[in-house]
Parts: sequence; structure tokens; C-alpha cells
Amino acid sequence: MKLTYRPEIDGLRAIAVGAVILYHAQITIFGHQPFKGGFIGVDIFLVISGYLITSIILKELVKTGSFSFKNFYQRRVRRILPVLLFVMLASLPFAWVFLLPTDLLDFSKSILYSLGFSSNFYFHYSGLEYGGAGLEGNPFLHTWSLSVEEQYYVLFPVVLLITFKFFKKFLIHTLILGFIISLGLADWSSRNFPSASFYFLHTRIWEILAGSILAYFEIMKGSRNRIPSLNKILPFVGLVLIGHSILFFNDKIFHPSFYTLSPIIGVCLIIWFSQKDELITKILSTKLFVGIGLISYSLYLWHYPIFVFVMKFNPANFNIITKFIIGISIILLSICTFYFIEKPFRTRKIKFKKIFLVLFLKLLLITSFCSYALNLKFHPFLTKYDEEHRNFELSYNYNNFDERKNIFIIGNSYADSLLNVFYNNKELVGDYYFYTAVADELGANYQIDCLIDFLEKKKLICDKKLFSFFQTQYEKSNYIIFAERLKATGTYLSPNFDKVINHLKKDEKKFIVFLDDLRGADILDIYIHRKGNVPDLKDLNKLENKFFKNETDWKKKFLEKNKNKFLKDNIKFLTRSEIYCDYANKNCPLIRDNNKLYSDSGHITNNGAKYFSTKSKLIIEQLLND
Repeated sequence: MKLTYRPEIDGLRAIAVGAVILYHAQITIFGHQPFKGGFIGVDIFLVISGYLITSIILKELVKTGSFSFKNFYQRRVRRILPVLLFVMLASLPFAWVFLLPTDLLDFSKSILYSLGFSSNFYFHYSGLEYGGAGLEGNPFLHTWSLSVEEQYYVLFPVVLLITFKFFKKFLIHTLILGFIISLGLADWSSRNFPSASFYFLHTRIWEILAGSILAYFEIMKGSRNRIPSLNKILPFVGLVLIGHSILFFNDKIFHPSFYTLSPIIGVCLIIWFSQKDELITKILSTKLFVGIGLISYSLYLWHYPIFVFVMKFNPANFNIITKFIIGISIILLSICTFYFIEKPFRTRKIKFKKIFLVLFLKLLLITSFCSYALNLKFHPFLTKYDEEHRNFELSYNYNNFDERKNIFIIGNSYADSLLNVFYNNKELVGDYYFYTAVADELGANYQIDCLIDFLEKKKLICDKKLFSFFQTQYEKSNYIIFAERLKATGTYLSPNFDKVINHLKKDEKKFIVFLDDLRGADILDIYIHRKGNVPDLKDLNKLENKFFKNETDWKKKFLEKNKNKFLKDNIKFLTRSEIYCDYANKNCPLIRDNNKLYSDSGHITNNGAKYFSTKSKLIIEQLLND
């Protein structure tokens, strides 16, 4: 049964996809990223999906008393797979050229899981945090939401049909109960199991059911709200709630949770109270919003892999101009795929048998590539050190302190690398005791915010284990080092870092900022990956000189601005290049004694830690004793 077209729904889609793209683009204005809550766009999509899919199913059930699963799933296939498979195919050559061995393996696995609409499980169990990896992660990380929707499409029609057939008078009760249980699970799970809560269906179903409940009341009542005063006010309130979430939410909030009710209610208010003559409906129904909404699926599919591949190809120049050019390119690509792929495949003029054949050929090409990549034997010089880095662990007894001075390192996986460098200098560990939290799992910003929790005697975001750790170790530390990698966007550390500085001044703690300013050590891996052999001395010198010269404008400006700020606050400041590079010969070593010093673009190997440790004692003692 055909639904009445509502252009404002496409307008909502435009807001949703725009928010997601701006979030991933990491737009910075005057040092602030205004769209940190843009991930809410996915939640908007889920509410819309729940409303539309439930409307389709319920209208058919009410009119005919039955439901055609065949027609339903054929429509889903026509809607979803043609463009998805085309984007995947288009990404394969770029993955082959730009991705390193371990990244290519991860990429291939994610593609296969995406084809089975289970990539949300893959990203959860592989430990990939949405947003945590920035644009340096998997090009198809965004397909997790498609997997959630498809899992809903498989389960929900069956549940709805059974409930309608045998428990019709309890249908709305079932929908509301499912909403309440899922919302409660989401709030609890986001505080205790944040990754599973983010990626899995059971904590997302309440957002979809919000739309389903609207569809139920509309179909059973025969119309939506008809109170003119509410129709004029509440869509505006809904838009404000959505806008507030996009502008003021961030990665630190528990999500999905009770906090997420705000934008979900906003979407529901617009869907339920929108009328033709109402202002917000008119705005959302304009050609601009509707046009973007119509190509929103293509926009969503194209934007993330393009961002990731550009970032991997040229991270230093991922500036506002580059982002603008990419944005225009994504729009043009999306328009093309909408008119030449989406629309033709969705019409019934093309028989499903032909569509099936085309999709089968695409699937065959994609799975063949992924199978080949998964079974590819990479150069042993690369894989040896990938495994070394992956298996690297250090364990410390945090409670047994001796006469050595204690240095507490706060940061992410790059803090682990720094710890490994210091730990490999036997003279240094004879005088200083270095320790850190489980940095790679928790992230630098989280640890800094957790430290603020402790310093301000709060428990806002910090889990009990880490809060207790800071409580136990903070007072015993003589020095604190903040270590993290400078991002290509020119940002470093938590936005709350100034709060930490003020607290440490009061406590008279001595502290150092260690800026991990180097990136691009994977030029060696790229060379070996493409040419199939280790570079000779001449080519190695060229690579090492190129690595050293990677002092781009954004880095220079950041260093000039922040180094002066740190010095004014009497904070000791150190860049990684001061330890890891040879300034006299103007190069940064990549291989020494036939050993690879970096495992990827920035993390060092155990051999690298041993090599760089020889310079660490002099530099650290200068910092601590100045």
C-alpha cells in the first residue's frame, strides 16, 4: 500500500545526513568544533525508518489482513544494495593503493561483514570505537548503522505480524513496552558496556520504536494531530531539540541513553505535528532540504570512505579548503548515484531477476577481492613488526614504590610508546619509576576528564577502576607527563586540559606536555607494500629525509601558539621529534640494524623503543631538572 509522500521527512533526512557529515568532517571554527554532536544524525534516521517501515507494514495489514514478505524484502534490496555495492566496488582500488597490510585485512573483513549486515558486531568485537579513531579508522565503519537497520528489518515484520494476528489489542502495549525496556537497557549499558550499547540493536530498538509508535497512532486514528496551536509551536520545539543535540552533545555523553531522548523527541514532534501551512514544515519542504534528503542515502555511503582515503593519502592538508572540495565532490557523486543507480533500481520497470543478476556480479567481484586480500602473503618485513606491536604489553605494580621518583604518564597508545622508550633505558629506570593507566583502551581525553573528576571530587564520567587508580597514584607522583599524538586537524589533548593545568598549579605538581608531533612513518610500509622489497640505502635515505621534512604549516602554527602558552604556564614542553629524529643530519630514522622502528604511521616497535631509549635519559633529565 502506497504511503502519502511527506516532503518534510526528506527535509529531516537532510538534517540527519548533514549532521553526520559535518561531524566526520571535524570542522573547526576559532579552535572549536561546533558539530561534535553530529553523530545524532544516525538516531534521526532510525526514528524515520521506524515510522516509515511500520507505516508500510501496518497499512497493508489493516487493508488486507496479511503481509507480503516477498514484496517487502524485494523493496529493501532495491533500496539498499545497488548503491552500497557500487560504493564498495569503487573503494576497492583505493584500498589496494592506500591501505597497509593490516588495514587492508581489516578493510576486507569489514566489507564481508557489511555484506552480511553484521558489521556492527565486527566493529564492536574488533574494539574499534566510533569517532575514537577519527578519520584514521576503517573506511566502512559507518555501515554499522545499516547493519542495525537490516537486523530490524528481519525481526520486526515477523514480530509485528504475529502480534497483529493474535494479540491485536495488545499491539500498542507491545510497542511501548519494547520502547521502555530498550531505553532502560541503553541507559544502563552505555554506562557499563558503552561499545555494545552503541553498536547493538537491543539498545537502538527504542529509537526505531519511537517512529513505530507514531505510525501506529496515525494509522489507527486515521490522522495525526489537528490542534492548530500545537502544530505551530511543537515542530519548532522539535527542531530546537535536534539543533541543541547536534551543537552541544559530544563524544563524552552516555549514548544512547536518557540523554538521547532529547533529539528523538524532537524528531517525533516534527513528524507528528507537521502540517502544510506550518513554518518548519515549509522550511523542511523546500527544494534544498528535499533535494539533499533524496540523495541522503548516497551521501551517507560516499562521505566516510572518501574522508578516510583522503586522510590516509594526505593527512597534513586535510584543511577547510580540502574539506570543502571533498564536500562538493561527495554531493556530485551522490547526485549521480541517485539518478543513475538508486532511482532506476527502485522502479518496477527493471525486473527483480535482472537486479538480482547485477547484484550477484557485484557481490562476486567484491567477495573475490576480499578473499584474495585475506589470503595475501605480505612481505615478512611488514607482518613481523605488525605482530610485535599488536602483542606488546607492559605490566607494572602501581603500589610498590621505592626511593625512585615517580613519573605518571597520561595519554593514549602513544603514551604507551613513550613508556616503552623510557622503560628500555636501564639508567633512566634506575632513577625514575614510570607508570601509566591502560592508555590504549581508555583514550587520552577520557583519562584527562577522569583526572578532572578526581581533582574536583566528582564521579561524572569516570569508571570506578580508573577513579580509584587516580586517587591512589596521583599523590604519589612526583611528575606528570601528558602524552598524545597531534591530530591532523591541529588539535591536541582534551578541551578540558586548561582545568587540569589550574589544578596542578594549586597542588604544585611538576608536569610536562609531550607532543607526539610525528606522523607518516608508514611511508616505509607503503614503499615495501608497493615495491615488494625493503629499500636500499639510497632510497631509505630519501624516505628518512622525507619523514623529517613533514613539518607542515598546521603543525608549525600549532607549535608556535601552544609552546608559548605552555611556557607562560611554566609547563615543560617536549616534542617526539626531539627524541626520535636526527636534527644534525636532518632525517628521522625508519630502519636501524635491519630492524623496523615503527609498526605503522606513528607507533614504535619494541626494537624502535630500544633504539630511541638511548637518547631519552638526557632529554628527560634536562626537562625535570631545568
